Amino acid sequence: MEHTKCLIIGSGPAGYTAAIYAGRANLSPIEYCGIQTGGQLTQTTIVENFPGYPEGVDANQMMMEIRQQAERFGADIRDGIITDVDLTKRPYVVTTDRGEQVEADTIIIATGASAKYLGLDDEKKYNGQGVSACATCDGFFYRKKVVAVVGGGDTACEEANYLAGLCQKVYMIVRKPFLRASDIMRKRVEENPKIEILYETNTLGLYGENGVEGAHLVWRKGEADEKRYDLPIDGFFLAIGHKPNTDIFRGKLDMDEVGYIKTQGASPRTSVEGVFAAGDCADPSYRQAIVAAASGCKAALEAQWFLNR
Repeated sequence: MEHTKCLIIGSGPAGYTAAIYAGRANLSPIEYCGIQTGGQLTQTTIVENFPGYPEGVDANQMMMEIRQQAERFGADIRDGIITDVDLTKRPYVVTTDRGEQVEADTIIIATGASAKYLGLDDEKKYNGQGVSACATCDGFFYRKKVVAVVGGGDTACEEANYLAGLCQKVYMIVRKPFLRASDIMRKRVEENPKIEILYETNTLGLYGENGVEGAHLVWRKGEADEKRYDLPIDGFFLAIGHKPNTDIFRGKLDMDEVGYIKTQGASPRTSVEGVFAAGDCADPSYRQAIVAAASGCKAALEAQWFLNR
C-alpha cells in the first residue's frame, strides 16, 4: 500500500495552501482534488478581495497559480475522490473512487462546503452571470444596481444588509409569511429603507440575454389569489444555507448538527489525533478564501509539529 506522511483531501484555497506548507516542510504531501478541482471559488468569475491582486484576478487563474506553487514544493496533486476513510488506527487508510488505498500518518481535511440552491435550471445557466451564493465575494460587482436575496434566515438578512450598503435596491424573496431570522436581524432588514421583503414568494426562474435581467416570481403559490409576475433585477443571491462536504467522516469525527467538523479551540485539530480540518468544512461563519487559506497553513503546520513530536 502506498504511504505518505501527509494526505490532503480537497483542493480549494485551504487544501492548496496546506499543500504549499506541507511541501515546504518536506512532508511530500499527496493531495486528492475531489469533485470540484479548485473548490467553490472556481464557480465565480473575478476575485477582488484576495491580497496581492490590486486589479482583481480570474478565480480559476488564481487557483491554478496556487496549485502550481504547491507543485513547485513537491506536492503530488491528483484527480480523484476519497470515498472512504479508516481513522481507527494510525497510519490512517483512505480509499479512492478507483479503489486505490493510501496510508497516511496525518490527514488534512479541506473538503469545503456547498451552497444550497433552489434547484432551478436557470441557476446553472446564469452561474457567474448574475447568480451568486456569496454576497461578500460578489456584491461589489453590483454597486448601485438592483439585486434579490433568496432566504429568510439570519444568513439572508446579513447578506441583504451587506448588499444594501452597496446596491441601489435589495429585494428579499421569502417563501414564508415571516422571517425566521433572530429578532435583531429581522429588525435591521425591516428598518433598512433599501430593503423590500417579498413574503410568501417563490422563484420560478430567471431571464436575461447576456446575464440575469430579472426573475419570474409567484406570490402565494397554489392559493386562490396566486399572482405571477416578473421582477427586474441585476443580481440573484442565494442565502438558504450551506452543506459541508463531510459525509464520509460522519461517525468518525466530532461534528455539529449540520455536519461542520468541530476543531479544538482556534486550532485545526479534530477529535482524532493527527487529523486536521481546514477551510469551509470546519467554518460555518466566514466562508472566505483568505480565511480558508490561512486555516490550510495552520493545518499543515500542526501536521508538521505532530509528526516531529
